[in-house]
Amino acid sequence: MNKRVSLIGAPTDIGAGSRGASMGPEALRVANIGPILQSHGLEVIDRGNLSGPANPWQTPVEGYRHLAEVVEWNRLVHEAVHAELKGGRLPILLGGDHCLGLGSISAVARHCREAGKKLRVLWLDAHADFNTSDLTPSGNIHGMPVACLCGYGPKELVEIGGHVPAVSPKWIRQIGIRSVDAGEKRLVHEAGLEVFDMRYIDEMGMRHTMELALATLDANTHLHVSFDVDFLDPDVAPGVATTVKGGPTYREAQLCMEMIADCGAMASLDVMELNPALDVRNATAHVAVDLIESLFGKSTLMRA
Repeated sequence: MNKRVSLIGAPTDIGAGSRGASMGPEALRVANIGPILQSHGLEVIDRGNLSGPANPWQTPVEGYRHLAEVVEWNRLVHEAVHAELKGGRLPILLGGDHCLGLGSISAVARHCREAGKKLRVLWLDAHADFNTSDLTPSGNIHGMPVACLCGYGPKELVEIGGHVPAVSPKWIRQIGIRSVDAGEKRLVHEAGLEVFDMRYIDEMGMRHTMELALATLDANTHLHVSFDVDFLDPDVAPGVATTVKGGPTYREAQLCMEMIADCGAMASLDVMELNPALDVRNATAHVAVDLIESLFGKSTLMRA
């Protein structure tokens, strides 16, 4: 794994249905994400926060809330993440709501095309985020980034990165899913996404789930992890706006992260939807940083 890490703050809740995720980057910094990663021998540079348009908090227009602002934020994220990858560094995007995964992952896909690498995306989330404006009345774009990455969405978003679709659904593995709208579910099946929902994890266990999600990775594969904090059960992580009961326990999440670390292929990371306004004494940020630490090699294993 690349030891040169860059933190990029994206303080916006522009794609969300409630305010507060814009404070996520600072909450992660208060939880000492930089020093903790440095303690594992990583060279960490904090690039500070990107500066994009304010949240106008308006109703949907033609099926989308804040489309122009979402496009601008994702353009900024795309260029920042791509620049770090081009410079040989591992970018960690500190969100912000999960609409920003579109800018981040499209940048990773662009980098992989330029470098001749294969791409695998692990989408750790309670939600599939595969909605379109025809399927959701809210118009909140944080429920649409995976669909946009796969070519389903407005021209302004699907073309970020210069290649449509930015990714193939076959490159994505969704883990922890437990809240999907009916129309969204049909589109997920039509697109051919590989989804390990909570029933699968309950029946087969996190170990088997991760073995399948990480199968066939090789030395020429760039692994991107997009970690929505609502992936976790709300008993573990209450500080998110879109909690869904029945998510992975703390120990299941640790195993997930440790197995990702064991494969050694992770080359970029998103940390999304942390909402300090709904948290208790920054506890969810500390849990998130603890899990991120495991992604970079912290282990509870007592094995030689």
